[in-house]
Amino acid sequence: MSNKVYNNGLRNIAIIAHVDHGKTTLVDAMFKQSGLFREGQDVDERIMDSMDLERERGITIAAKNCSVCWKDTKINIIDTPGHADFGGEVERSLSMADGAILLVDASEGPLPQTRFVLKKALEQKLSLMVVINKVDRQDARPAEVLNEIYDLFIDLDASEEQLDFPLLYAIGRDGIAMESPDERGENLHILLDMIVEHVPGPVHDPDEPFQMLVSDLSYSDYVGRLAIGKVHHGVAKSNDQLLCIADGGRTVPLKVTKLQTYDGLQVVPTDTCEPGDIVVIAGIEDVHIGDTICTKESPKALPRITVDEPTVSMRFGINTSPLAGQEGKLVQTNKIRERLHKETLLNVAIQVEDTDGRDAYLVKGRGEFQMAILVEQMRREGFELSVGRPEVILKYEDGQKTEPIEHLYVDCDESFMGIVTEKIQIRKGRMTNMVNHGTGRVRLEFSVPSRALIGYRDEFLTDTKGTGIMNSYLEGYGEYRGEFTSRYTGSLVADRSGKAVAYGLFNLEPRGRIFVVPGDPIYEGMIIGEHNRENDINVNPAKEKKLTNMRASGKDEAVVLTPVKPMTLEYALNFIKDDEEVEVTPVSIRLRKTELSALVRHREEGKKKKGKENG
Repeated sequence: MSNKVYNNGLRNIAIIAHVDHGKTTLVDAMFKQSGLFREGQDVDERIMDSMDLERERGITIAAKNCSVCWKDTKINIIDTPGHADFGGEVERSLSMADGAILLVDASEGPLPQTRFVLKKALEQKLSLMVVINKVDRQDARPAEVLNEIYDLFIDLDASEEQLDFPLLYAIGRDGIAMESPDERGENLHILLDMIVEHVPGPVHDPDEPFQMLVSDLSYSDYVGRLAIGKVHHGVAKSNDQLLCIADGGRTVPLKVTKLQTYDGLQVVPTDTCEPGDIVVIAGIEDVHIGDTICTKESPKALPRITVDEPTVSMRFGINTSPLAGQEGKLVQTNKIRERLHKETLLNVAIQVEDTDGRDAYLVKGRGEFQMAILVEQMRREGFELSVGRPEVILKYEDGQKTEPIEHLYVDCDESFMGIVTEKIQIRKGRMTNMVNHGTGRVRLEFSVPSRALIGYRDEFLTDTKGTGIMNSYLEGYGEYRGEFTSRYTGSLVADRSGKAVAYGLFNLEPRGRIFVVPGDPIYEGMIIGEHNRENDINVNPAKEKKLTNMRASGKDEAVVLTPVKPMTLEYALNFIKDDEEVEVTPVSIRLRKTELSALVRHREEGKKKKGKENG
């Protein structure tokens, strides 16, 4: 850059961490202590988690911006997701930052997503600060965790300058930070001072014309599409005539109808914006994440935001079951297509492709968790749809089949080490490391195919009696490791339409685990339970007891059914096989065969057997 100038009245900082290490809680405390709220004001916890799903699950799904003012300096804060499935959110949000706070749990230490987001921050050469959070935990081990953080930085080829990071210890929930884990801080002032001192102000060239990189999109019912991003150079004003440079160099003219900046959690109108600030521009409908907004006189594109390729695909289609249209408002193909297209505009990590059938689309993303969140959002919006099993995206390199490989971290009691290792080895996993802290718990590391983890999470929690912790990040593509069986049980499939009856279900209980309760609607081809054996069987859950004139003492006691575990979306997606689908409506989650007719399925099965015998 020919003429560097720093805007010292501004700081743009991202907070990066693994899931549940306390990012959003720390941001809450920064809000309260910077004077954003008046004394005694009633404020919710985790203010930044504005989506219902984020509040329910206690995770950040979408990166969000806000700002606080500290000693005449405006600090723009970007709260990023800590789950690798939402990596696209991390990549686009880091494009707006000049520095990052790496938050690490004082007990758990750096975990896979810590590694994932730190790698992205180091690649962008951001000024890094480390905060070891939750030092008040009984099992806190701050000194060991600090060594693990140094090891991680070295492992990720950090420079000498990046290794010399400023360090603080914090209890985010209490809103205190300190320089040593042994002392007790009073507030977060030391952290806010550190941000102002160690993170440089945004750098720009005063000779360059206005340039802004679009890192996020939003929508307003009043002014339409909103482009959100960081101003790299120059100044823009309301009613300016600008240009948007899209992918491939295509240009779209725009007039700035409204200009806004962040003030706390709100966006406030402004007449002009300064270099380095994060602004919201209204006045263009055809804009995408990664586009550059600049002046008409000297159009110059900034480097586009690059995102890692998707590794998982899933089929989204219309609901074709006999119960279609009874529980949802949005059931048409074009409505589903519009919604998926809207998701690709807001989420750079999602791709949508047409399939051979007119009523289904192939959605590609980072992981099955990201897909489950998208389906859950759609059902809450009133959509009815059917979705297939998540499948990994295979590649062919030099004629060789390759697949995504994950680095898996498992934290469990020593007594469960055998069963966990055995299950992962069956799924073509290989152990790469084992650490025993001598506390009764061990940390195991594996290299496993991504497809091995689809459906394994629930099994893992059962095997470790709910005490195991499992995390992973994508290592890249590796040699295809061969086939393995992911499910050893078949399905109990209803052979007729009607309603489930207690008598019929009671007689089916010895066959396996039931998913429906008396009174639930059923139809031919619907999966009503899990069979104990490998094969599928057609059953009649609507069977009623035949009444006779004979009565005898003790014959007609009420049947008592085993309680049914409610079907969750994640469990349903993990459970289904390739020839099965999940029917999702705002009210229900049902499992079904892709081909509903028992007769057609029987014929197909016969053809397959014949083909094998002839082969």
